[in-house]
Order: sequence, then structure tokens, then C-alpha cells
Amino acid sequence: MGDQIQFIVEKLNQEPFRKNYNLISFDSLESLQLLQLLSDVLGEIDPKHAVDIREEPLEQTAKRILNLLGILKYKPPGTVSDLSAFRQGLVTGSKPVIHPLLHWLLQRTNELRTRAYLARFLVKLEVPAEFLQDDTVADFNKQYEELMEAFKNLHKEHEHLKISGLSTAEIRRDISAMEEEKDQLAKRVERLKKRVETVQNHQRMLEIARQLRLEKEREESLAQQKQEQKSQLFHAEQKLQRAQVQLKEMQHVVADSKPESLMKKLEEEINFNSYLVTEKMPREMESKKTSVYFLQKVVAEPAMTQADLTALESEKNEVNAQINQLVEKRMIKYEPADSKFSMYRQQASIISRKKEAKAEELQAAKEEMSSLERQMEQKSSQAHELEGSEVLTEDEFKQYVSKLRSKNTFYKKKRLELAEISAECGVLQRTEELLRQRHEAIQQHLQAIEEKKGISGYSYTQEELERVSAVKSEMDEVKGQTLDNMSEMVKKLNAMVAEKKASLAPVIKELRHLRQSCQELTQECDEKKIQYDSCAAGLESNRSELEQEVKGLLEECAQEESNYHYINCMKRSLEIQLQRAREEMKAYVSPDPQERRRAVREQYTRIILEQENLGKKLREKQKIVRESHGPNMKQMKMWQDFEQLMECKRDCFLKQQNQAAIGQIIQEGGKDRLVL
Repeated sequence: MGDQIQFIVEKLNQEPFRKNYNLISFDSLESLQLLQLLSDVLGEIDPKHAVDIREEPLEQTAKRILNLLGILKYKPPGTVSDLSAFRQGLVTGSKPVIHPLLHWLLQRTNELRTRAYLARFLVKLEVPAEFLQDDTVADFNKQYEELMEAFKNLHKEHEHLKISGLSTAEIRRDISAMEEEKDQLAKRVERLKKRVETVQNHQRMLEIARQLRLEKEREESLAQQKQEQKSQLFHAEQKLQRAQVQLKEMQHVVADSKPESLMKKLEEEINFNSYLVTEKMPREMESKKTSVYFLQKVVAEPAMTQADLTALESEKNEVNAQINQLVEKRMIKYEPADSKFSMYRQQASIISRKKEAKAEELQAAKEEMSSLERQMEQKSSQAHELEGSEVLTEDEFKQYVSKLRSKNTFYKKKRLELAEISAECGVLQRTEELLRQRHEAIQQHLQAIEEKKGISGYSYTQEELERVSAVKSEMDEVKGQTLDNMSEMVKKLNAMVAEKKASLAPVIKELRHLRQSCQELTQECDEKKIQYDSCAAGLESNRSELEQEVKGLLEECAQEESNYHYINCMKRSLEIQLQRAREEMKAYVSPDPQERRRAVREQYTRIILEQENLGKKLREKQKIVRESHGPNMKQMKMWQDFEQLMECKRDCFLKQQNQAAIGQIIQEGGKDRLVL
């Protein structure tokens, strides 16, 4: 906390505040001075808030500061209860609330100044949906949003240019370079003209090139017109879509309703509106007028100290205790008939309160329904802009989901078939690889045998050919024997494979059934998973809605609590002022002269008389001063002349003394010379 206060004091002593505070003087500031200091800091961030809070109502000051803090995105520390305490502390100018706020503001003044400047242009005005049905209002609203987007882009470009750091010297260099390029291009054009003049029909070619350029410009303008017409067509389609939605809603209402139900609905709406006009609105207006009247009286009264507030609080508690005692006595004196009437009155008041609560709930539900309809229209328009197609209805979405499920099952079947084929392909590839390896081994074995037998494979002589033929015959006999052995081995292997197939046939059949059941279970599992995901998504959305509702209710509760504390303070101050007025009236009407002297009117009357007497004395004194002004000025002039004369004499005397001293020194010097 000490470092925080030190930082605040240092920042306030710098430009542009220059407050010349130290830690002691800053800590000794009162609540009103702290609020004025906070208002000055906010005025430096946003010039609209440079206000003297003494000339502004306290409620307006608190509302203004809270609105600006909301725009600046200041988050008070703590929970919702701390939020209500923060608001109360801001109204009363509490140091634990003002000091962290000043520290946060002074840490990021430049950033907050930019944010406050942008908020003047980027805080969007919410237009009700019923007004947006008008084409003119919709066009103005769209133009307003386009201007807002243009302002965003221009501000980003401005910030980018500021960051890029382009200087005037660089711009001048660029301009000079562009002028040089312009001169070079002009010279090149001149050279090209001279070359073209030697070509035949150059005028016709230039005319054709000019026409080509004009046609390209016309093509660009036509493309731009086409784009504008596309946008107009899109807006017209949106309007048509909104009109079709309204037509469908009206047709649905007309188809599902009867004249009796329509009349009943209209009667209910008329009753509700008449209740609002005749009962609820007048009461609210009367309460607002009363509160405004009392607030004006509070504003007109002078400021009160903490001691006055404590005294009035104690008096209020005593009066409340007396009221409770009187109410208890009155309840004891009630007769049975009066108790019955009181019970009926209580029931009537309870019913009226319930009626008011239901009316407020109905009004809030209507407002919520209108806002949800606006959101639905916005979402549908956004979806149309993104995908270029209409939003699916519930039945169409169900059909689309069923098609996706059928395609999903077909895809899973094909994927299983592909997996089986890939597995079989892997087995065949492995068999092929084994056979290739075996073939390579046999080839190597044959090469080794040939090398052992002395056959090199090239540059054989005739003798070697004969020997090779003999060896070949021998090898043919050996191969014949090996082939017989291999055929017998193949027969044995085929027999073994047949036996294995016969033994594995029931297992394969069972495996097929198991695969089919596994496929069915997998499909069922996927369907259950989809159901689970949809249910979880619905529960999650409900939970988020409930969280939002709870958050809104907590904020509303905090706001109402803050309003309660504020109204309670206003009530206390009004009661105190009313009590003072009663005491003043009582003292003024009292026949006792001592009581009358205590009245504020009598005190002010005495003070006025004293001030009038003092004014008379001062006027007489002023008259005397005016009469003696001339002689006194003349006497003062004479004294000034006398003072100048005496100073002149003093200067002459000092000069004479100095000259006498100098003559004496000269005489003494002459005597010394004579002696020498």
C-alpha cells in the first residue's frame, strides 16, 4: 500500500497535474477532495469529465464516474458483495476504494485516453427491432454501422502510420524520387512517340489503343455497377425473407387460432395495458416525482459533517423505537373486527404485490422475446451471408440428420470391406515376399553349385561345353529326382491345407457371425454416443443459460443493494433535515423568548443586525478616511521630501569625512618624506 501511495503522489506531482503533494498531505485529503482528485484524473483521460463536483449533484457524479469506469473496463477486486461495497465507497469517497482506482488510472493513462476517445465513436446505439422494420431507419442504421467500420479502419491506419515512423525528410525524398521518375517517364514517352511516328498507320493504332483503354474503364465501371446491384439484390432478398417470415408467423397464428381465442388474447392484452396505464405507471410516476422532490431538497441543503450524521442516526434510531412501541400498542388495542379487516387488507396488499410482480415478469418476458427475435433475425442474416443458403427448419434438419446417419452406416460397411481387403492384400504381399526370397536363395545356391562345378558363364571352350553338357545331363537327372520329391511334398502340403481348411471352417463361420454382431454393436454404440453427445450439449447449454441468469440476478441484486444503501442515506439526510425544520418551526412558534432566541431565524436576524451595525461603522470610518485623505497625502509627501533631504545631508557629511581623512593621510606622508 505504501508503494502504491508513493507511485500516486509521484504521478500527481508530474505533468499535467502538478499537485505538489507529499505522502502526509495526500493521506490527509478528505473524501470530497479525493473525489475531486479522481474527477480531475478522469478529466485528463476524457475532457468531458473535467467537472467541479461541488457544482454537480452527488448522484450525477457517481453515475458519471461509474459509466466512464465501465467504458474503461475497470474491474473492482473481490466478489459481488465487494462490488456493492465498491459503489458505496465510491459515493462516499472512501480511501480503500479511491487509492487503488487512482493507481490503476495513473499506470495506464495513455492507453485509457485512447480507449475513452474511441468509446465516443464506437459505443453502438441499440435501435429497437420494431423501428428497424422501417426502410429509412434500417438504411440509416446500416449507414451508421458502415461509418463506424470506416472509422475503425481509419484509426488502425492512423496508428500504423504513427508506429511506422515516417518522417517529413523521408516523404520529401520520396516526392523527389517520384518527380525524377516522372521526368524519366516523360522522356521515355517522347522517345516512344518519335519511334511510333516512323510506323505506318500509327494514328489509327493510337486510336485503337485509346478505344481499348476506354472499353476497359467501361468494363470496370460495369463490374462495379454489377457488384452494387448484387448488394442491392441481397438486401432486397433479406427484406423479402423477413417479410416471408412475418407472413408465415401471421399465417401460423391465423391457422392455429379461432375468433374466440383471438378475442380472448386481445382482451388479455387490453387488460394488461390498461393495468399498466391506470395503476402501475401512475404509481411509478408519483414515486419518481416524490424521490425527485426529496433529492432536490437534499441538494438545496448545505453539506453535513460526520458528527451531524451520527447524531441524526441516533435520533432516527430513537424515533424508530418509539414508532415500534406505538405500533405494538395500537395492535394490542385492535378489536376482532379490526383484526379481520386487517387480515383482508393484508391479503389484498399481497394480491396487489403479486399482481405487480407478475406484470413486471410479463413485461420482462415480452422484452426478452423481442430481443430474442432480433437475435434470431441477426443470426439468420449472418448465416445467409456466410453460406449463401437459408437456415434449415426443424423438420428439414431432422431429415438431414437421418440422411447423414444412413450415409454413415453405409460408409462404415464399406470401411469394413476395405479393411478386410487390405488385410488379405497384406497376407498376399507377405507370401510374395517369402517366395521371392526363396527364389533368390535358390538362385544363389545354383550359382554356388555352378561355381563349384567350374561353370563361369562366359568364354567357354568346346571342351568346357562338352563337360557342361555332361554335367547338364547329370543335373537334369538330379532335378528330375528333386522335382518328384517336390511334387510329393506339394501333395502333402495340399492335403495338410485341406485338413486345416476343414478344421477351420466352423471357426470361420462363427467368426463371421461374431463380426456381424460386432458391426451391429459398433453401429448401436455410435448411435448411443450421438444421443449422449446431443443430450450433453443440451444440458451444457441449459447450464450456461442458468449461469448467465444467475450472474444477471447477482448483478441486479448488487445494483438494488447499492440503490437501497443510497436511498437509505438520502432518507436519513431528509429525516434529519425534516427534524431540523420541525425544531426550527417549533422554536419560532414558541411563546418562550428563550426558545425563540435559539431559533435559526432569530440567530440570523441578530447576525444581520450586527452586520448592518458593523457596515454603518465601516461606512463612517470610510467617510473619515476620505475626508483626511488629501491632507494625509500632503503630509506623506512632505515626510518623503524631508527623508530625501536628510539622506542628501548624510551623503554630504560622509563625503566631507572621506576628503578630510585623505588630506590627513597626504600630510602625514609629506612629513615622513621631510624626516627622511
